[in-house]
Amino acid sequence: MENQVLLEIAKNSIEKKFDETVKIDKTKLLTDFPELSKNGATFVTLTLNNQLRGCIGSLQAYRPLLDDLVSNANAAAFEDPRFYELTLDEFKKVKIEISILSTPIEVIYTNIEDLKSKIKPNIHGVILQKDGRRSTFLPQVWEQLSTFEEFFSHLCHKGSFEVNCLEFHPHVFTYEVKKIK
Repeated sequence: MENQVLLEIAKNSIEKKFDETVKIDKTKLLTDFPELSKNGATFVTLTLNNQLRGCIGSLQAYRPLLDDLVSNANAAAFEDPRFYELTLDEFKKVKIEISILSTPIEVIYTNIEDLKSKIKPNIHGVILQKDGRRSTFLPQVWEQLSTFEEFFSHLCHKGSFEVNCLEFHPHVFTYEVKKIK
């Protein structure tokens, strides 16, 4: 399947909020691209002037890729609690990036040094999980937070964990993404 098709689906998912004539013909898409019917996990990231403007996604594949993409594109534009709803003017300028996630795999580690040896910067997205809370960073976040220490202290903070949360041995999962711009 062509990346352009996925980007068009994400774009249309957002645009239909501004223009009721925009439709997503799921039947045709599923006929033309049967792989869209397979379960998939996506994140949709919106940027405006190189600044994050919305990012919502699924960590586990639990619904068809088409439905996951439509839902997450819409949520990134209109439901990310960190931002106001995307405006039509912003929509015209926003950049859309889709990440299709592999199945997360738990990292078994004995201590922080062991964990550090098992994490691949710029390749691994990471999920932290402990006491009913979790947070994740896509692999793209390594571009801004390039050291293991920086990446994990921000990831701990994002999940409302202690900044040194790795000392409390949370569950750590890694995944990889296919990035589409």
